[in-house]
Amino acid sequence: MTANNTILRMRDRIAAEAKAYEADIVHFLRDLVEIPGESSHEGPAIQRIRQEMEKVGFDEIRIDPMGNILGRIGSGRHVIMMDAHIDTVGIGDPAEWKWDPYKGKVEDGYIYGRGCCDQRGGMASMVYAAKIIKSLDLHGDYTLWVVGSVQEEDCDGLPWLYILREGNIRPELVFITEPSNLRVYRGHRGRMEIEVHMRGRSCHASAPERGDNPIYRMVPLVQQVEQLNTRLRNDPFLGKGTVSVTEIRSLSPSLCAVPGACSIHLDRRLTAGETRESALDEIRALPAAAGAEIEVLRYMQPSYTGLVYPMDKYYPTWVLDEHHPAVEAGADTWRVLTGTEPIVDKWTFSTNGVGSMGTCGVPTMGFGPGDESVAHSVNERVAIDHLVKAAQFYAAFPLMYVHAAEHASVASAAVR
Repeated sequence: MTANNTILRMRDRIAAEAKAYEADIVHFLRDLVEIPGESSHEGPAIQRIRQEMEKVGFDEIRIDPMGNILGRIGSGRHVIMMDAHIDTVGIGDPAEWKWDPYKGKVEDGYIYGRGCCDQRGGMASMVYAAKIIKSLDLHGDYTLWVVGSVQEEDCDGLPWLYILREGNIRPELVFITEPSNLRVYRGHRGRMEIEVHMRGRSCHASAPERGDNPIYRMVPLVQQVEQLNTRLRNDPFLGKGTVSVTEIRSLSPSLCAVPGACSIHLDRRLTAGETRESALDEIRALPAAAGAEIEVLRYMQPSYTGLVYPMDKYYPTWVLDEHHPAVEAGADTWRVLTGTEPIVDKWTFSTNGVGSMGTCGVPTMGFGPGDESVAHSVNERVAIDHLVKAAQFYAAFPLMYVHAAEHASVASAAVR
């Protein structure tokens, strides 16, 4: 019996099982929302996940030296790793929130609060997908690792560089559960964090002619960056590359002094065909950048365990081919479970895929509960119905993927 037929035959039971765990999923996610966990402070949330994995009955649970948690189901040949980053952004101004961001309010079919959508909802659904797999015996020739990764909000991709380079697991697929509005996603633009520094000469502000004010020389560069944004490459699937000045700083001994240095921070989003060097060359070529210092920032913050794993803040673009077995399996999983056609698309924001596929070359795709438009906002929420449907999807996908991967292997061998 093919995986499609197996999942089709089991579809109603999978749906019923997921619905039966709805209260557990909600309770688990609300518990996670109540645990603040910005980057490098995820330890308590990781321990809460461990408790739930133990309750569900994972075959193995590890916490690696960086602090990522990895729970295993099965021991088959095809290794699939599903990821949810556990850290969240902060809450900003508390006065902007209409409810306590750390209480996991439930109202009108939604859970509200920081991290419920980005990205702990994916974790809640994954853990209970594992319970569905075990309860309905949806095991196959696969090993599924459910991963709760750390430090993604500060440096997306970093935990996966560590997992793939320093760990002893070699997946053939990484599956991202960032919010996708229940759509199958297969890539997104890359990004860079660039800083440009102008040096001047400080003096007392009562006699500015004695110094050299770098702020004045930075102004035309800011304007040229704005114009550069209109000329960047466009891709029919990923969209347009962008560059934006997101911060201006000066270095001065006092507010009564001309500063001796001025810096701007650039958020550069990279579409297909754009690279680290091409993006830097575009900034270097701007007339006002003559004499400026241009650098790609480097991340060196310790994780909550104290481990430091340095990484340049260059996050490569990645796209998985639309005919890759993982994408086809994702689309088929949705069709079989819902009887409707899936939407296959890409994220607007960046994910850990920049590490798993963009840097390390491991095929990566995704599907997640929630709408990315509310991520990082004071309206962050996730539909409970999305959590239940995602649990069904994650439980069914591994069998569908194994079938698609083995079918592709046989077809490839026949061609050879």
